[in-house]
Amino acid sequence: MGVRKARAAETRAVLLEAARRRFAEHGYLNTKITDITKEAGRATGSFYEHFADKEAILQALLEGMEERADELVDTTVHPREHDLTDREQLRQHIAVSWTVFREHAPVVSALFQSMVAAPPGSGRAWENLVAETTFLRAHLEYSAEQGRDLPGEPELVAAAMGAMLGMLGYAANSAQGREFDDDTVIDTLTDLLHTGLAGR
Repeated sequence: MGVRKARAAETRAVLLEAARRRFAEHGYLNTKITDITKEAGRATGSFYEHFADKEAILQALLEGMEERADELVDTTVHPREHDLTDREQLRQHIAVSWTVFREHAPVVSALFQSMVAAPPGSGRAWENLVAETTFLRAHLEYSAEQGRDLPGEPELVAAAMGAMLGMLGYAANSAQGREFDDDTVIDTLTDLLHTGLAGR
């Protein structure tokens, strides 16, 4: 890698980390691009060499979340043939999601704030939810093909599961004066969702 490319990569990484810190301390809506560049110790113009706007830097941070999820569950060998009505398989998926949410709490918070601020008719919240739960939908479709009696059609059930996980992750990570044991939360979510998926 050349010197210029190395410097550009370093600047991009510094801007991403600065955005993450600002979102954690002040929230997405209260953060301006100039706040990010000041936190990063970079000129405002350098921001636009890497990102079109604040939404673009949030998308880059979300890609980091997805990469972390891929590390925890190797998607290249992650089979569609997982039956989420099996408690242990369901727990594995919830554990991955919860771990990623906890590690990337500022990004999860920023995403929620960004979606809430979008125009009501934009459909953005639903589009994001469906996109983020594609892997759950594929597993639920497999379960339905195996004759499992799901509580609804796979896309809607996957979206409902994602909404529960996401909102709880957002709320728990922003709770003041309350610590949550990860295994307790994962087991609670697993039992709740397992009853809904397999209790029929």
